[in-house]
Amino acid sequence: MFDAASQARRRNGPRGHFDPWLLVALVGLASLGVVMVASSSIAVADSQDLGAFYFLRRHLVFLGIGMVAAGLAMRTELRLLEKFAFPLLALAFVLLLAVFVPHLGMRINGARRWLNLLVTTFQPVEAVKLILVIYIASYLVRHRVNVETRFLGLIKPIAVAGIIVLLLLAQPDFGSATLVIAVTIAMVWLGGARPIFLFLMGLPLMPLLYIAATGESYRMKRLTSFLDPWKDPFNDGFQLTQSLMAIGRGEWDGVGLGSSVLKLSYLPEAHTDFIFAVIGEELGLAGVVLVIGLFALAVWRGLQMGLKGVDVNQRFAGYVAFGVSLMLAMQAIVSVGVNLGALPTKGLTLPLISYGGSSMVLTCAMAGVLLRATFEINRALDARQMATRMPAAVTAADANAAVLPRDAEAA
Repeated sequence: MFDAASQARRRNGPRGHFDPWLLVALVGLASLGVVMVASSSIAVADSQDLGAFYFLRRHLVFLGIGMVAAGLAMRTELRLLEKFAFPLLALAFVLLLAVFVPHLGMRINGARRWLNLLVTTFQPVEAVKLILVIYIASYLVRHRVNVETRFLGLIKPIAVAGIIVLLLLAQPDFGSATLVIAVTIAMVWLGGARPIFLFLMGLPLMPLLYIAATGESYRMKRLTSFLDPWKDPFNDGFQLTQSLMAIGRGEWDGVGLGSSVLKLSYLPEAHTDFIFAVIGEELGLAGVVLVIGLFALAVWRGLQMGLKGVDVNQRFAGYVAFGVSLMLAMQAIVSVGVNLGALPTKGLTLPLISYGGSSMVLTCAMAGVLLRATFEINRALDARQMATRMPAAVTAADANAAVLPRDAEAA
């Protein structure tokens, strides 16, 4: 009798499920990315004699690998990631240092950001983004009281982020460095840190960021061209002016899918950094609103599930949901802002949409981790609801048991 009851409880135990709205938003972004990479990369591939659909085929391969990575992440308990947070952090430092190893690290366009894996290249910072989120989430769980009440409780995560930023600036990769700082501060704040502590902790970083932003001539040119791109539209302001013209041509409903003119060797990196400009030209304001709406839906659901995770004491899952959502949101904001001329050029791709190898695979893995977090949070929510329903069911069963003997006596 006891065994049967326990088996019934296991079969009818709390069930988790992936957030459907988040899944729809992520699949929608990836699907739109396939269409826009196909449209924006044909001219680039033809100009390099690679075949019209060279980049599309590679994009589909990377997306397929990314889907496998996402599937594995969705089936992996988050407690395993929490358990191996420290080894993963050590791996992140090894990857960032490996780009400086001769013959292993690759220098492209003056930057050492890639590893040579013989058959392909790999950009370590894409993996570091996810690892950083996992480490900070585990730290916030282990040191929640110190983070909420003590200034010194913030030193370790900020120091870890600072070391990563220094390694990124040495590559150099100013865009990713800024992203790491922003996500770290936001996660710690959502973890309960006092704003005054964050302000005091961030003060020493301000001069460092200023020096990094103005220390190289090409970064200064990006800043000046951002402020007035039309002053030198054929040199320093070329990228931004072409992007603005592309978006302006799209007007309300676009010039039509595949009909972009600016992607024909005018707009640099049309299938990667400036793919949003091609979307604006071909799909118009409708396409721009669609992209921003899908990102807003994904980030909103991720942050909402993060709050629910903290509420049901699934703190690690909640903080992971916060971190991944913020990483996607801030990278999307920077990419869209660069294309619209609201931010200086940073070289960040549009997540799940731009063509990319390691960026696509690791972004899919990050999305899989986020979906896994929603699964475990929903499972905890279901367990809470079952716990509240159980006393009522027990009371009803006791009442029935009390009535049965009286009925038997009457018979």
